[in-house]
Amino acid sequence: MPGLAPPPAPPPRPLGLALPVGPRPPLGAGAGTGSCGRMRRYARMALLCLGCGVCSLLYGFSQLALSLEQEPGRQRQAPDFAATGDRAAAAAGSEGRGQAGAGRCKNLSVSFWNSYWMLPSDVCGMNCFWEAAFRYDYMKTHPSEKMHLAVVACGERLEETVTMLRSAIIFSIKPLQFHIFAEDQLHENFKDILDDFPYEGKVNYTLYPITFPTESAAEWKKLFKPCASQRLFLPLILKNVDSLLYVDTDILFLRPVDDIWSFLGKFNSTQIAAMAPEHEEPRIGWYNRFARHPYYGVTGINSGVMLMNMTRIRRKYFKNDMTPVRLQWGEILMPLLKKYKLNITWGDQDLLNIMFFHNPESLYVFPCQWNYRPDHCIYGSNCKEAEEEGIFILHGNRGVYHDDKQPTFRAVYEAIKNYSFGDDLVHSLLQPLELELRKTMHTYCGRVYKVFTKQLTKSVRDLYARRSKGR
Repeated sequence: MPGLAPPPAPPPRPLGLALPVGPRPPLGAGAGTGSCGRMRRYARMALLCLGCGVCSLLYGFSQLALSLEQEPGRQRQAPDFAATGDRAAAAAGSEGRGQAGAGRCKNLSVSFWNSYWMLPSDVCGMNCFWEAAFRYDYMKTHPSEKMHLAVVACGERLEETVTMLRSAIIFSIKPLQFHIFAEDQLHENFKDILDDFPYEGKVNYTLYPITFPTESAAEWKKLFKPCASQRLFLPLILKNVDSLLYVDTDILFLRPVDDIWSFLGKFNSTQIAAMAPEHEEPRIGWYNRFARHPYYGVTGINSGVMLMNMTRIRRKYFKNDMTPVRLQWGEILMPLLKKYKLNITWGDQDLLNIMFFHNPESLYVFPCQWNYRPDHCIYGSNCKEAEEEGIFILHGNRGVYHDDKQPTFRAVYEAIKNYSFGDDLVHSLLQPLELELRKTMHTYCGRVYKVFTKQLTKSVRDLYARRSKGR
């Protein structure tokens, strides 16, 4: 009404507090309203403190894990490789293309880390603990697009190695990076052959010299075979490679490399490598009957096919029977050789058996059809998985690809060696192989010849299905 003073302005509204809508309750009514507001503020403060406490606890755990792995006070020296080895490492580095330093953290090239592990300091920055936690699920379902395969070739192994590489190329889906360690006189031959492979963009290769630590090169060269122990030093030479499939030269892939590569995603937080048992039947096992050193499991492991998470291998401290102090990969190899060199028969494979005997939690064991050897059939079939699904990877050890003792193995080798890229796989590979295998039924392995073609037939069918879909 005119003449009346305007009502007083309401007090300023405190920031962050909601005022009730409607008339104010009379004095004395709702006396607990102020206490409820204080309780809400206390609850918010308590939640904030709890969050800070959880963050501090996680940070403390991360620092504790880092300190335990680094073991302060210890002096660690990497093996001193020869000058040729330095060139090899440099060549490997050139293939990394941005995988070193912080770049590796951005492009997710460090694969299959447990979400509560500390990433290495030379890979990422100070926030890598948190990045690992949030990226773990993504990395497990999106492994590195390029598959790395390593082989060591010496002497008369050129043709055998090339045939192995051909078998890897035929069915594989993702791009392949070959790391070929060979004697110098073989390099030009490898270049001439591999440069003619008609798969530009899908396949890349790098040639390396045979290299051992300078202070003990002579001992490593004469272990078992001249080049055999080279594989033990791959984690130290290929420093920019996260994961790697090592195979002997006498390996043939009867299904895509992608399938064995996928085992990396099945590793638990402690596993660093995967191999198959040396034998399925203990009565014919070598290690359990003759070994004079520790070995893994009941019958030992065969290292002809070895899948490695090399980032984990480089960071792990291994239990051993030489010292109560755990040793890293580069520190444990020479002491093992000195202790057991008079008791080992199969060289580097024996050393791997000893290492995983003391660290069994670090090994993933895959079934026998991923490393099928003559021992699985020459005394009768003893690889049940191969009987059910076929052979996935054929391992022609004992030189069976080049003599007439096991014609079944030789038939598969000759079929893949003589296949020309681009030819029809059914008429140029499967059908001729089937005819040759039928001629071997007088042998124990020949009696189960269908295990040699069961998976191969499926791989051909799957390949043509992918091509029909334009993949």
